[in-house]
Amino acid sequence: MRAGQEQVVRTLIDGRSALAVFPTGGGKSLCYQLPALLLDGLTLVISPLIALMKDQVDALVAKGIPAARLDSTQGQQEAFEVFDRLRDGSLKLLYVAPERLANEGFRNRLGKLRIALVAIDEAHCISEWGHNFRPDYLKLARLCQDLHIPRVLALTATATPAVAADIRAAFDIAKSDHVQLSFHRPNLDLRVTPAQTAERKPLLLERLRSTPGPAIVYVTRQETAEEVATFLQRNGLAAQAYHAGMPDEFRAAAQESFMTGTTSVIVATIAFGMGIDKADIRRVYHYNLPKSLENYSQEIGRAGRDGRLSICEWLACGDDLPVLENFIYGDTPTPQAIRHLIDRVLRLGTNFDVSQYDLSSSCDIRPLVVSTVLTYLELEGVIEATGSFYSGYAANLLRDFKRVLAGYDERRRDFLTRLFAAGTKGRVWTNFDIDSVAAKIGEPRERIVSALVHLEEAGDLALKKTGIRQGYRLLRDPGDLHALAERLNTRFQHREQSDLERLRQVVALAETPGCLTGALTAHFGETLEGPCGHCDRCRNIPVASIPRSAPRQPGDEEWSMIRDLGRERHAALGTTRQLARFLCGLTSPATIREKLTRHDAFGLLADLPFSEVLAIAEAQ
Repeated sequence: MRAGQEQVVRTLIDGRSALAVFPTGGGKSLCYQLPALLLDGLTLVISPLIALMKDQVDALVAKGIPAARLDSTQGQQEAFEVFDRLRDGSLKLLYVAPERLANEGFRNRLGKLRIALVAIDEAHCISEWGHNFRPDYLKLARLCQDLHIPRVLALTATATPAVAADIRAAFDIAKSDHVQLSFHRPNLDLRVTPAQTAERKPLLLERLRSTPGPAIVYVTRQETAEEVATFLQRNGLAAQAYHAGMPDEFRAAAQESFMTGTTSVIVATIAFGMGIDKADIRRVYHYNLPKSLENYSQEIGRAGRDGRLSICEWLACGDDLPVLENFIYGDTPTPQAIRHLIDRVLRLGTNFDVSQYDLSSSCDIRPLVVSTVLTYLELEGVIEATGSFYSGYAANLLRDFKRVLAGYDERRRDFLTRLFAAGTKGRVWTNFDIDSVAAKIGEPRERIVSALVHLEEAGDLALKKTGIRQGYRLLRDPGDLHALAERLNTRFQHREQSDLERLRQVVALAETPGCLTGALTAHFGETLEGPCGHCDRCRNIPVASIPRSAPRQPGDEEWSMIRDLGRERHAALGTTRQLARFLCGLTSPATIREKLTRHDAFGLLADLPFSEVLAIAEAQ
């Protein structure tokens, strides 16, 4: 066993919960997979990535270990088979995403099982101050308490001391059962190269040409990924872009090409890397500044897993800061938007359902942030999630409808005839608004959905689902809604300041006069015995400030455009923060709805710090 694994396994076998903080590639999976086979009962693994779950389950099944997953890519029949195996006790490991636990029916199923262990991957998301914030993670501690889980294993590669303390407190983990491995990777050569914006492409090309081996180039924006990959291709390198805006099949092809060696350079946003198991990555370049030291640690951790020397270099430019800061400001809702959202939600009755997309649009809050607000209301004990469902289905018949009906008895033929008569027929697809169809034909929505899914599984039709909605139950009178909105607003303001502090830490590391490796490991609570000997500072390369373009003031023409924009009185730009986000080039549901992203003033001041743009907006 590798370092740390035996201590974690023994802790779990002894019946205690544990926190394992192992750097990327440190062997976290064995820490719960081995106990899962030794303990009496089910091990529930909570993981944020479907692709990673699939890979791990496939590997376990190939070894004869009874494991399965439940995720949104599976059909109903496959899910039923997993539930059958849960009932008969033949499963030892079940992988699910945290969002699955928002389903009350699934939580009730878990309550009837003997669960020996819950393993939580990416456990830094448990803490509100973890760098990859996923609101559904905040509810896991309460869920484990409600289900009387005997032991929990929290796993992460990037917990700072403060985040680790949050995790231990949430799951009552003793400090002695917090197992942390060294973040020092002696084969990673850390470099920081200050560069002006215009210098970065030629510098990157020079580096890639001079040092062989697979490389990842990390960038902030999707457009930058495409731009840099195209530049490298035109200069003769086998490079491809990878980002969340690409179609799934293009992303999969780019990843496969890199894994097999056909592509030597992948230019990627942070969407690339989690679960990537390629041992021979020789170089990781940060074309843009990383969002945080936690992100930086994870990203460089993908290099040199074979133990051989690998280069990790920043092309550090301060002009990246406004964009990174603006992403942070763009996720903070206005106080008015928070009040509007909770007022809408908490007046819907005792049992209700909402579309997060509709709430996002009507309240001008990004969808993930809407999810965060609803999670905060759950943590306040005001509401409880009951489950998600689709409000609409669209069916494309693959066989003649009369032939489909011929396979059923008279009662079912009558039901299907009424069902399809109630749908809205298009040229190819028949659309079903489930609630209105249920009212029209006098049948429960469950029977309608079950029939459509059954026809799909029988090969009679193709099915598309639309309009996902989340159900909730009101648990108590929320009291003073204004005071509640203020509490939520305070939480968002704290999050904003925390994320900005992470950016300051990135700049501080790049400009530290001492050992870079030592400063990075210190961020995670580890003190090296001495300088690492394999970073720029240890090679006596002097520290230099990160270059940044000279600050500027808006010109007369820009001021004129801003005044004209104000006179247009767009509802989507009604508050100073909305206007500032717009001028910084940050989209919002309201500006997208009103098609304002095509406006000449959109992104007019994107190169300025948000605080300065906010002051300009307040002056209007």
